[in-house]
Amino acid sequence: MTSPSRMDPQGEPAPWPALTWEEQTWIPSSDRALRPGARTPPTSYRSAVPPFIHDRLPRPSPRVTELAAEAANELSRFDAELGARVSGFAPVLLRSEAASSSQIEDLTASARAIFSAELGIATGQNAELVAANTRALRAALELAESISTASILQMHAVLMASQPRHTPGSWRQEAVWIGTRSDSPQGATFIAPHHSRIRDLMEDLVTFASRGEVPALVSAAVTHAQFETIHPFTDGNGRTGRALVQSMLRHRGVTRNVAVPVSAGLLADVNGYHAALTAYREGDLDPIVVAVAEASLRAVSNARHLVDDIDRIKAAWSSTLTARRDSNAWALLDVIARQPVISAAAAAQEVGVQTPNIYPPLRTLVDAGILKSKREHRIGPFWRSDEVLAAIDAFAERAGRREIT
Repeated sequence: MTSPSRMDPQGEPAPWPALTWEEQTWIPSSDRALRPGARTPPTSYRSAVPPFIHDRLPRPSPRVTELAAEAANELSRFDAELGARVSGFAPVLLRSEAASSSQIEDLTASARAIFSAELGIATGQNAELVAANTRALRAALELAESISTASILQMHAVLMASQPRHTPGSWRQEAVWIGTRSDSPQGATFIAPHHSRIRDLMEDLVTFASRGEVPALVSAAVTHAQFETIHPFTDGNGRTGRALVQSMLRHRGVTRNVAVPVSAGLLADVNGYHAALTAYREGDLDPIVVAVAEASLRAVSNARHLVDDIDRIKAAWSSTLTARRDSNAWALLDVIARQPVISAAAAAQEVGVQTPNIYPPLRTLVDAGILKSKREHRIGPFWRSDEVLAAIDAFAERAGRREIT
């Protein structure tokens, strides 16, 4: 694999290269024949040829470089503040990131539906897909020690496990494009590279992502944009690419305890996010770095609001609950704050008791108005905190606004 030098002849970082394009032939499948014995004639189209970037030095403008550094610092500060309380907020923030990333792909579901889907309760396809995205994000963080093609394939395998038609954990072997037609790339706004290029491009990508001299947030933004340009899978590229951002932030030590929901920040301007990806493909780094940096700053503000909301809810619970201090009802308060829809078996495991022994404290919380109970067909009863679920839904609503107050 070869690549242009990262320096120009004067020893300065070279401008970021734009895409080039190559001609391809589109041969419609036989099941799209116009009539028996007749077929749609082959047509030509141009697919992207991304540059190799492993030895290129991204150089955003000074203003954007400063913004990226500020955003990285804010992410680290927020992560450090939650370090002592990570067990209470990491799961909620992880699911908030999964839901926000999915919403960018128009996959929306309420907090109650998402948490219920994780318990196996049928709440709709979207909630199940968001639950799968949560698992993919968890895998991304667990694999953050090494950014590799193997770890990226594993993220995708977890994300798409229930959709075998999209070959979970395997590079695509067919053309993909972004456009209004599903039967042809004609008229598409972007046609990803030919599948024969993916393996080399992905090896190049992870080499770039592993370079420590590139500022962390700049590296994450560029890696994400290059990943989305390669589009290595038939589906799930956006969600996998945003999980990769979380993995890189953990890998570089920007975050150590939580997955700050950066995708929630991107939701404030999805069109701008997509325009930034287009600008990247044309050789302009600034917009995608700005998009990720500003999304990070919005995410921290929004996440602080969510944490404050849950803290207030827990404080109100403490003033409401009159059970003895040695009752497991008190231990359940922390569990419910991070898992606001829960089964008896899950609650018992969290508290460390046998399942029959968890029912009395659950009833105590229901009697105190802290939990509500519902029997689900074929699964049995589960319990939920409408207050925490409302706080998480409010987080999602704020994520769609340009201003967070």
